[in-house]
Amino acid sequence: KNVKSFVDEPPEVELKDLPPHLEYAFLEGYKKLLVIIAKELGDEEKSALIKVLKSHKRAIAWKLSDIQEVEKLLDAGLIYPISDSPWVSPVHCVPKKGGFTVVENEENELIPTRLVTGWRVCIYYQKLNEATRKDHFPLPFMDQMLERLAGNEYYCFLDGFFGYFQILIDPRDQEKTTFTCPYGTFAYRRMPFGLCNAPGTFQRCMLAIFHDMVEKTMEVFMDDFS
Repeated sequence: KNVKSFVDEPPEVELKDLPPHLEYAFLEGYKKLLVIIAKELGDEEKSALIKVLKSHKRAIAWKLSDIQEVEKLLDAGLIYPISDSPWVSPVHCVPKKGGFTVVENEENELIPTRLVTGWRVCIYYQKLNEATRKDHFPLPFMDQMLERLAGNEYYCFLDGFFGYFQILIDPRDQEKTTFTCPYGTFAYRRMPFGLCNAPGTFQRCMLAIFHDMVEKTMEVFMDDFS
């Protein structure tokens, strides 16, 4: 069935236990077109959220096959199904930005703006991040990097392949990355977006690899190489 028929004739689904800070909400009767929301929301906030979701039902992926990003992660072996975990986080999507354009603001100034080229599946790791000991590895300042790059005759800009996913997660810690959606519960084998220490971990790794080139012939900011 396509998305239209699934929304028009939503089947009942089996409810699974959720962590205490999450709860189910239904957009169509009982056990039909369910979504997972934060339990801490007030009654007015829940009503407003459900109203928005109901008015955009066809924009929501209701089947695992609709969530192409999850399928890609499974096929690539980056995530795997997990039956249970004391650490379970919900999924949300964030804009995936790439490239720049120039827009004019109210004062007729030209402002560089990142373009949204798609959407990225992100896990809302708030509870896990609150319990995580923070890694304070410093990230470079963009203005300092640009100053060091200025004056060169030739430039080359590269984007690291698979970025964070190049970093393996210790098998003992993989269950902490567990996320849930109505179609299953999964954990990551490699470092995902959303972890509070992911930027520092990745930057440290890149500097270790390119230590003899940084500030001489190249600059590294996360998975962007100049």
